[in-house]
Amino acid sequence: MPQLTRTVETADEPDLRVLPFSSYAMIIDARTEKEFQEDHVPGAVNLPVVDQPEFAEVGTLHKSDTHAAYMIGVAYAMRRMADHVERVIKDVSPDERILVYCFRGGKRSKLWADNLRTIGFRVDTIKGGWKNYRRWVMAGLDKVVPSFEFRVLAGPTGAGKTRLLKALEAEGAQVLDLEGLASHRGSLIGAVPGVAQPSQKYFDTLVYDRLRSFAPAKVVWVEAESKRIGAVQLSQGLFEAIHDAPIIRVMAPMAERVKLWREDYAHFEADLPGMVALLAKLAPLVGNEEMALWQRLAREGQAAELFERLMTHHYDLAYARSSRKNHVDFDAAQGLELESLDEPTLRASARRLIADHQKSTRR
Repeated sequence: MPQLTRTVETADEPDLRVLPFSSYAMIIDARTEKEFQEDHVPGAVNLPVVDQPEFAEVGTLHKSDTHAAYMIGVAYAMRRMADHVERVIKDVSPDERILVYCFRGGKRSKLWADNLRTIGFRVDTIKGGWKNYRRWVMAGLDKVVPSFEFRVLAGPTGAGKTRLLKALEAEGAQVLDLEGLASHRGSLIGAVPGVAQPSQKYFDTLVYDRLRSFAPAKVVWVEAESKRIGAVQLSQGLFEAIHDAPIIRVMAPMAERVKLWREDYAHFEADLPGMVALLAKLAPLVGNEEMALWQRLAREGQAAELFERLMTHHYDLAYARSSRKNHVDFDAAQGLELESLDEPTLRASARRLIADHQKSTRR
């Protein structure tokens, strides 16, 4: 007779009453694809017991005929779970453990758990389902952020801050790449071609998951950000921690910055007028004459001249204003002059920064 396993009561994640997520061979999200896309446990696979139309149908029918709704819902669920078992579950060893959750830890996860246990798997469920998981993430973010010391890379647009972050990570430093997690470069033209941003909820999940992998004894490197990155925003606690942390002012020659723009924004070089159209909202800030100049440079295909003009006549000025507003000691902060933004230079600079800041001063 297969062993029946109840939800774990003593575990690494007591609020969820489950083992560490890495302990499971598979994490099953039993909700619909739409629910899954909004947010899910990192590493989970979406194996819904009903799809979105079926879920809506059952919910509507439940209001007038509960028994009929359950009959239809279970019929849908049995067919879908049979397909999932044949395609996906068959690859899981019976010696391994599976975690299942749904929206509130109710019928959808119970259907999965009961059937998997009948097969012989050891199965745990998240107490309270995704709703409790969401509360756990937000409470965890508030709790974990103060346990770290951050070092912030500040500097004008195109100075290589993101590339330096990647070099720091390659050299073994703890890096929180917020723009990478947000799938956005953090400006009017910061959208990543062909890549949708995560929902706010899933962004919170990704940030918390990343922070949980860090050791408090080492500093965490991050890039200076405004509170909003595209369509998502930082939690208040994280935003304040970053803006209260020591900064390193990263600088690079204009020629290197223009080269970086041409590489990182190559998709705009092929459509300079389209890029300037996205910047039209800046007209009240830069003036109509400056905007007209940008439009002319775009029409003429003068990418290098346009990119430099954008930096010197908007982005650098905006950066200087915001930096001095948000960091009272900005002008006295440590500076880092990058002669080049090539990989050897960035890696060497990363090693020097790590040597200077590797250990947290906290005990």
